[in-house]
Order: sequence, then structure tokens, then C-alpha cells
Amino acid sequence: MTLMPGQNRTLAIMAKAPRPGIVKTRLAQSLPSSAVTSLYCCLLQDTVALGKSLSAVTLAVMCPESDKDELEGFLDSSIRVVTQKGEGLAAGLTSVFAHFTAAAGQRVIAFNSDSPHLAPSVLENAFASLATHDVVIGPTFDGGYYLVGAKASHPALFAGDGMGTGSALDRLISRTRALELSTAFTEIFYDIDVADDLIRIRRELELAPQRAPRTAAWFKEWEQAIARLKPTAGDL
Repeated sequence: MTLMPGQNRTLAIMAKAPRPGIVKTRLAQSLPSSAVTSLYCCLLQDTVALGKSLSAVTLAVMCPESDKDELEGFLDSSIRVVTQKGEGLAAGLTSVFAHFTAAAGQRVIAFNSDSPHLAPSVLENAFASLATHDVVIGPTFDGGYYLVGAKASHPALFAGDGMGTGSALDRLISRTRALELSTAFTEIFYDIDVADDLIRIRRELELAPQRAPRTAAWFKEWEQAIARLKPTAGDL
């Protein structure tokens, strides 16, 4: 990877090719497959735009090997697409830090592809945290995390992890402690996995569509389908 002088920050977006039945599968219970796939495309494009808004950051996408060609055709040619070693998100995260921390002095953040409405300052603060900590974690309300950053590769941090469950954050924190890694945290946030998340982000983008303009436009395109979504009792 070629870096500009003084540029030691990499944001690696974890992504998949936008194929029906592969992306945002939990939302397929509530929305047509075509709507879900279109939503993922919008989320990913807005996430890339968020990454581009940061200064002095190398932006890349990490994906399964089978998705590389499709993502390269979908994304701007300026975005480098790198393939992970192994299957699953845990393997992808391990690959991010093995690949991008190979050069000395790097601060690397792995970021999900479905929180494009996150304030850029949160990512800036996450990079800043790595000046004084080994690891930085962005927790989600559902017990997972939307970003994890480090300055070195720690394969044991994700080895054998069953990602996508409500205990993912607790397991990650336990491993940072076992490895004696100093850990910082960003503000708690959310990603887009289920209907409640869609209802929440729709409300936010109605007030500030510029935070994720493609996703905001998607809500208008699929307005009738979205109107049928019902929040979980007691939520929101």
C-alpha cells in the first residue's frame, strides 16, 4: 500500500458484494429483497463518502475474495479493494490488521458498512485514541461494535469468534484484557440490522439528510414499504 508522506491512518470498510440474500439478511423478513439490496448499496456508498470526508486517511475496502471483482466494479476506482484471508467477519477483521499494520506506525480502523450517518468527528476521535491506546472500540446498543481500531495485528483478538451476536462486544473486551491491551471507547451508536434500526435512521435523516444522502433518497423511493414497518414494543 502506497501512503502519502505523513499519512499513517487507514480506514478499512468491511463490505460484501451487494447480492440479494447475502446482505442485510435480517431485514429481508420485513422488506422486499430488491429493497434490501438497494439499501445496502446506498449504505455502502454513503459510508465510503463518510470515509472520503476525513483528511489524511487512506480509504480501503476489505471483503471476501469472491466479492472483489463485483465491488471493484461497484465502487469508485480510487477505492482500493483488498481480499481477506479466510471466511467470515472475524477472519476479515484479522486480515485488516495483518494487512494494513504491516507498515510501521500505522493507525488502522475497521469500520462497518452500515453506519454512514456517524459523525465524522467520532472517526477522528477514534484515530486520535490510538495515539495513547493499543485498541479503540465503537460499541453498539445491541451488544456488538461498529468499529475496532489498532496499531498492530493481534490475531487472538478475533480468533474463533462468533460474530453478529449480542455478546460480541463483551468477548472482544475480554480478549483485550487477556492480551493486556489498553483500550479506548468511542460513543455508543447503532448500525442497520433490523426494522427498528431502519425506523430510527429514517427519523434522523428526515432532519439531516446530508448525513447519508443516498440512504435518505432510498427511504423516499421505498416509502410505502417502510411505512408498513412496525417498531418492537418498548423500543424507540
